[in-house]
Amino acid sequence: AAADDAAALARALVGAAAVVNCAGPLADTAHPLAAAAPRAGAQCLDVCAEQAVTLALFERHDAAARAAGLVVAPSMAFYGALGDLLATAAMDDWPDADAVTLSYALDRWWPTGGTRATARRSAGRHLVYAGGRLEPFAGGGDAAERAMPAPFGVQAARELATADQVTIPRHLAVREVRAYMTAAALDDLRDPATPPPAGDASGTSPQRFVVEAEVARGAWVRRAAARERGIYASSAPIVAEAAERVVAGRARTTGVAPAGALFEAADFLWALAGDRLQVELP
Repeated sequence: AAADDAAALARALVGAAAVVNCAGPLADTAHPLAAAAPRAGAQCLDVCAEQAVTLALFERHDAAARAAGLVVAPSMAFYGALGDLLATAAMDDWPDADAVTLSYALDRWWPTGGTRATARRSAGRHLVYAGGRLEPFAGGGDAAERAMPAPFGVQAARELATADQVTIPRHLAVREVRAYMTAAALDDLRDPATPPPAGDASGTSPQRFVVEAEVARGAWVRRAAARERGIYASSAPIVAEAAERVVAGRARTTGVAPAGALFEAADFLWALAGDRLQVELP
């Protein structure tokens, strides 16, 4: 079904329990499917990394999804869900926090064609959450040395805008959400000569990453982290686990909601933990 053909989408979704939207750029597909799925009685999840799209999903589709008693779960992927779940697990019983800082330590970034298309579509539309509100993000500026999670240690890093800065403040009372990534990985993304990802014998990229969420409240700091291989491969278990839970009626709310609001964060993260994903919670 073409994304702009509402009648075809309606026919395609008849009888579906859930729809997982992996068709990017999500700027073209997220809204049609988020509208069509609840009308068809289906849960809807996507893997959107585009801040503006995720924000608009919250603003435009929440009422209809709630009225249908269904879930629309945006950014249920490496960007948008993993940092959100880690921050939620770290915050735990705190009613509020001063700041959430996300550190993305990547040894390299081989971008897919979809990532490159998304970057072009999102240019000039990036946001950062500061002072209790979303505001335009001017860019990460020059790289500066920053302590990244082990085993990376001190690395040149830049600030960046991620979908987590849209999802986290939807359900956690925080004043600021900042994200930083190793500069070498961002340089890979910006270099048109960087090749797309290639899998090893297991089918997974040998790229290694650690994502750490640091939650600060006064003089206290809590941290949670996840480490694995392949940022793209990590999105599949996240969205699959989420789809299984919403279909089984295990979501804690309905409407448009992020991962940390839909599920008990620590339980969800431990469900993802296995031979490759390592989870460290406070």
